[in-house]
Amino acid sequence: MEIDKEKKMDKETINIEETLIKEVAAILSIDKGSVGPEVPLHELGLDSLGFVELLVVIEKTFRIRLMDSGLTRNDFKTIRSLASKIRL
Repeated sequence: MEIDKEKKMDKETINIEETLIKEVAAILSIDKGSVGPEVPLHELGLDSLGFVELLVVIEKTFRIRLMDSGLTRNDFKTIRSLASKIRL
């Protein structure tokens, strides 16, 4: 049972990552192939306005309130770090 739970969590994280990659690519008007899960978002060119757009997308898509979620600045370094926090 534990292995099935881990596989489900991994699949869930991957789905979240794919959604975030698509949204970041749209915000930056770049090909989603350029957005890797471990690439620092600031290196992709995501500026403060882009982060605000991403926050809005996260709240709408994942139905979480970021003020209540416990997300910190470090959680926004990469798609992967962000996805792991959204999944929880």
